[in-house]
Amino acid sequence: MHETERHRVILAAAQSHPVVTVAELCEVTGSSEATIRRDIAALDEQGRLRRVRGGAEAINPPAQGGLMGRPFSVNETINIAQKRAIGRAASDMCRDGEPIIINGGTTTYQMVHHLTAKRLSVFTNSFAIAEFLIHNSRNSVVIPGGTVYREQNVILSPFGGVVASHFYAKRMFIGCQGIGAHGLMEADPMIVQSELALIGQADELVVLADSSKFSGRSSLILCGLDRIAAVITDSGIRDEDRQMLETAGVRLIVADATAQAEATMA
Repeated sequence: MHETERHRVILAAAQSHPVVTVAELCEVTGSSEATIRRDIAALDEQGRLRRVRGGAEAINPPAQGGLMGRPFSVNETINIAQKRAIGRAASDMCRDGEPIIINGGTTTYQMVHHLTAKRLSVFTNSFAIAEFLIHNSRNSVVIPGGTVYREQNVILSPFGGVVASHFYAKRMFIGCQGIGAHGLMEADPMIVQSELALIGQADELVVLADSSKFSGRSSLILCGLDRIAAVITDSGIRDEDRQMLETAGVRLIVADATAQAEATMA
């Protein structure tokens, strides 16, 4: 991650928590402790945040808290070719008339361009996904009640939701902070709480994760590999990660980012 992107993530994290720690920032940026400490010192000197022992805090924290993790605007520019290919492969799994859940995220968002001609019932907690489908398709769109978190472009409620608890889905498409032997990992407890409620409403859980997510880590485990039906990723996946999924009985779908890019240019 470039310095400018790291600074945006650090500032967003500082705005979302009373104090954000160096360890938490290392997780969400994939950077070393020394790099994060230098970034905090630079941002403190610029007057954009306040350096505190073990981390940083916002100069003027907002009344509404935020979520831990990279902002949507930062994430959507990372590995975009791979995400587009993954999104297209995921949309190919959808059949007219099926109810599906699409969880918020920049990889799942890449599905929407390929759903415009379909007729689905879509439940999503993504403000961006809902807005696109409402304006560009005839799919039925259902959203939960809750608060819109602008940085991540999602709608979440700490109290769950009546609509979500009664929505059945053939498949749930979900992104993640990281994926490893212990399962899917996320960055914020609020996101974990919301996603756990939705996972139980779907027959199959399909994970959309570019190959960099197999190196991503977090302290919060959403679910084990045994709950996942399929993982859609790109050709950069390592042999050991392929073996891990195979051993766990998870179907692996590798999307061709090169073919997707050529199709887009044609």
